[in-house]
Amino acid sequence: RFWYRPGDLVLHGLDLAVERGHTVAVVGATGSGKSTIIRLLTRLYEPQQGVIRLAGADIRSIDVANLRARVTVVSQDVFLFSGTIADNVRLGRPDASDSEVRAALERVGATRLLSRCGHGLSEKVAERGSNFSAGERQLISFARALIRDPEVLILDEATAHVDPEVEGLIEAGLAELMAGRTTLVVAHRLSTIRRADQIIVLSKGKVAEAGTHDELVAAGGLYARLEETFRAR
Repeated sequence: RFWYRPGDLVLHGLDLAVERGHTVAVVGATGSGKSTIIRLLTRLYEPQQGVIRLAGADIRSIDVANLRARVTVVSQDVFLFSGTIADNVRLGRPDASDSEVRAALERVGATRLLSRCGHGLSEKVAERGSNFSAGERQLISFARALIRDPEVLILDEATAHVDPEVEGLIEAGLAELMAGRTTLVVAHRLSTIRRADQIIVLSKGKVAEAGTHDELVAAGGLYARLEETFRAR
């Protein structure tokens, strides 16, 4: 259970298990508790009641720096720092070699980005990455997460602002990043949600529905209505 103000529960009675290596999508209307879950998993907040466990251990017993190395969030708001492409990827792991940085970028589909940059890994990054497109910035953030090799990957609307012309490239990079990894997807592209092993539908801080895409569409409940909204966009 979690609340920002006493008596005003944001999450209540939330009971959720994610199996190692599975992809679970969390969907729901604004205010249903999706963002709060992310903040709790990374210990930006602590639950007032109940416990969150990672591989059986209460996350409050895990050093915060260690926890955030094991649980990595990739969000829609990619922040790139002034420096080089390599510098920005190494934020995920400062001791990474140039070959490891290049391999991470290539694995997420950033080969075209490197080939168009005259200086490769040493290409300068302007403030906030303004000299790269939204799709290119996202690929760099994918490489940053991949080189960290987290146990748990959280995708928070991770492709919401991607240009349609690079959507296929981004989807391929995302698939590489998620491969063999426990992933929590906070609803973004419907295609990623459909591929999830399980979809959790939140409503007012509780699990309203759970199942696969086909099961939930057939049920004709909240998820089916949300899918219609996605289709209409």
